[in-house]
Amino acid sequence: MTLYLDYKSPSIQYFDDINRNRLFTKDGQNYINVLSTQTLNSLDNVSLLDIFLSQGNVVEPHYHQNAAELVYCVSGAANVSFINPFTNEVSTYHIMPGQVTNIPQGWWHWEIATVDNTHLIAIFNAPIPEVILGSDILRLTPSDVMAHTYCLNEGQWRETVAPIQASTFIGPPVNCHQGHIQGQMQQQPQVYGYQLPYQQPQHQMMQPPYGQPQGMYPSAQGYPQQYW
Repeated sequence: MTLYLDYKSPSIQYFDDINRNRLFTKDGQNYINVLSTQTLNSLDNVSLLDIFLSQGNVVEPHYHQNAAELVYCVSGAANVSFINPFTNEVSTYHIMPGQVTNIPQGWWHWEIATVDNTHLIAIFNAPIPEVILGSDILRLTPSDVMAHTYCLNEGQWRETVAPIQASTFIGPPVNCHQGHIQGQMQQQPQVYGYQLPYQQPQHQMMQPPYGQPQGMYPSAQGYPQQYW
């Protein structure tokens, strides 16, 4: 693809400080910065997220309808998981510095830091990656539709998802003390790459966490949405 830009124009940008482009902040150890054509207009078909996580924190289940994602580990370690829509199985890859996991476009996926001070870079083949978040699907789908479709008790479903008031991005929320990721799974998962001192589900459908975003990114009113 050729960019038709006026490279003689003073408005063309060749430098950006991603540290100033905050997408989401949970706390001082868990936050996401973003780079896209909205801040660096000379970019071609590429963008990225700069992700910082402490142990047990999750980039919530989501998918990108317009881009594939390559997750590169700069420091720390993380589980990168996705559901393969062709096999209906969950695959989990444990990545450490210098290792990557590729997630094809449109696949449901999530990342969990397995140690503190984890730094991931998510690279996309799109100038602005679009995203549909699990938290938005759960909170915005009418409860009567969910109850009717899956034969659920509507009141119980509404009570269950009531804490999800906004897009999550990084979970669990600060005030959550349930410890699901570390404590609820008893079986040893199938993890590709390096084996973890850590457990998470094998071949199970996801249970997205909930939370409330802070920082520069406004609360989503619907989906799909762009990262910023």
